[in-house]
Amino acid sequence: MQKYIVAIFLGLFFSCNEKVVEKPENLIPEAKMASILYDISLINAGKIINEGVLNEYDIKPMGYIYDKYGIDSLQFVKSDTYYASIPTVYESIYTKVKDRLEKREKFFEEERQQKQDSINKTKEKLNPNLNKKPENTKDSLP
Repeated sequence: MQKYIVAIFLGLFFSCNEKVVEKPENLIPEAKMASILYDISLINAGKIINEGVLNEYDIKPMGYIYDKYGIDSLQFVKSDTYYASIPTVYESIYTKVKDRLEKREKFFEEERQQKQDSINKTKEKLNPNLNKKPENTKDSLP
């Protein structure tokens, strides 16, 4: 009975250690893959906001990505599939993408706030009474 348990345990051990997807010969490095996925995220966000601009200038988003990074669609798909088969690595790549997106969002939020502060200061200079509340107001009704 113990021999069967040991055989089953060893079978499970070695089958769990087996790689599901083979490493492609032209694997895109992790850092480059993170940059590619970051750019894809930005392009997808842009498509949601204003797809008309992409259509107007006949921009093919994935074609742009392939040209920018010097890769082709097959290399991208194989690399993406390979990294997806290793969840810890894939999560690490997406964490890098998320961190870059959050950093960019914070930058633009700070820029927006600076512009809003500048607008508010200009309004105050042009009309200093704009934000003042009346000091003594009386109700006109008895």
